Amino acid sequence: MARVTYRIVEHDGGWAYKVGDVFSETFPNRQAAHTAAERAAAEQRAPGEDGVISYEDDKYVWHDEAARGGDRPETDVAD
Repeated sequence: MARVTYRIVEHDGGWAYKVGDVFSETFPNRQAAHTAAERAAAEQRAPGEDGVISYEDDKYVWHDEAARGGDRPETDVAD
């Protein structure tokens, strides 16, 4: 199972959470960023409905793939 870590970091004059190389919006303080990261992490763990996703690969070819709604990553928040 995949693991996603939300990291709390200083960003753009405030605080944000970061997943990989992607930053959230900027929050006025560390606690607000932490609270937002906890909420986002919980939403990412929540199961959804099965469906089909479409995506384009690096050769500009489109693919359709089944996505299981219960196949969710483990998440955590790191300060």
